[in-house]
Amino acid sequence: MTEILFYHLTESTLENALPGLVERSLDRKWKVVIQTGSEERRDSLDNHLWTWSDASFLAHATDQEPHPEEQPIILTTGHGNPNSATVRFLVDGAEPQNVEAYERLVLMFDGHDQQQLEQARAQWKLLKEQGHKLTYWQQNAEGRWEKKA
Repeated sequence: MTEILFYHLTESTLENALPGLVERSLDRKWKVVIQTGSEERRDSLDNHLWTWSDASFLAHATDQEPHPEEQPIILTTGHGNPNSATVRFLVDGAEPQNVEAYERLVLMFDGHDQQQLEQARAQWKLLKEQGHKLTYWQQNAEGRWEKKA
């Protein structure tokens, strides 16, 4: 059964929090798909993942580039799994589909955006009603993740 995690951003931006979580997925030898809510956000994250740290970068491609199956990370606005990823990150209100196709599904939402909060609550309710096991993580004052439910 797919492990579904909700990550509630309260102390940092998506750009600050996402790369570390993606790195941990790659450390587990998992391929990753990051689904964004818009092409503009996809393209912004595309640029960000190359330069997010002075010490490293996250090798990736968008769904607009050739040979996605060879990429460890794909950024997309669609629902496909072009690199046969194990984990899927959904950001900016991207809607989950094909939940069972992944070992882990991670929904990240901005706690300062009322629309994203409401959408996350609705997604939680729907996925719970469908019988999925869910966990909820929230940032503490230091920006570390704490499991709340």
